[in-house]
Amino acid sequence: MEEIPELPKNDSIQIREVWNDNLEQELALIREIVDDYPYIAMDTEFPGVVLRPVRNFKHINEYNYQTLKDNVDMLKLIQLGLTFSDENGNLPTCGSDSCCIWQFNFREFDVNKDIFANDSIELLRQSGIDFEKNNEMGIDSNHFAELLMSSGIVLNNDVHWHLMKFCNNLHGGLNKLAELLELERIGICHQAGSDSLLTSCAFKKLKDNFFDGSTEKYSGVLYGLSVENGSEK
Repeated sequence: MEEIPELPKNDSIQIREVWNDNLEQELALIREIVDDYPYIAMDTEFPGVVLRPVRNFKHINEYNYQTLKDNVDMLKLIQLGLTFSDENGNLPTCGSDSCCIWQFNFREFDVNKDIFANDSIELLRQSGIDFEKNNEMGIDSNHFAELLMSSGIVLNNDVHWHLMKFCNNLHGGLNKLAELLELERIGICHQAGSDSLLTSCAFKKLKDNFFDGSTEKYSGVLYGLSVENGSEK
C-alpha cells in the first residue's frame, strides 16, 4: 500500500484569511492552482440548527437531508474553508515556503438581528470568530457567488468534492473521526479553514486505508442520499 504523506508541520501551513478587500486576489490565486490540485475539501460554519421538518419521511436519510437543506436555505453563511490537494494529498504552496489553505469570511450574518442557535454561536465565539469584524470587513456572498462561478472551482469536471462515511468502526463528527484516524489538527477547531484541512487529511487516509485507493462508487453522493452495499438509497 502506498505510504500516506505526512501532514506538514504547523509552521509550514498558511491559513489564508479572505475578506472583501482581498477576495479577487485570492480567487485569482486559486484559479492558478486548481487544475493541479483538483481534490477539494470544504467546511462551512453556519449559525447552527434552528428548525427541523415535521412531516413524515420514509427513511432517516431523507429526514437528515431535509433538515440540512432547510437550515442552509434559511440561515446565512459565516465562514467557508477550502483545502486543495492533489491525488497524493499534497497541498499547494502558491509560490511560497508554506502550504496554503483558504478561509473565507462573510458579512451577512448579524448576531443582533438574525436567527441562530445559542450554543452554536457561543462555540464559534470561543473558537475565535469575530462577528463584528465579519460584518465590517467580510465578503458579500452574492459577489462571491459570481466570482466563484468563473473560478474553475465549480463546473469543472476535473474537480473532485467528497463527503465521507461508509467505513466500518468509524463514527462521530470530524473531531472524533480525526481522533480515530490519528490525525493532528492544525489551526483552531470550529473554524472553517482548519476544519477543511482536517477533512482533506481524513479523506486521504480513508481512501488509502479503507477503499484501496478507489472511491469512484461514492462520487457525487450527498449527505442523506447515501450509498449502501454498493447501491444508491
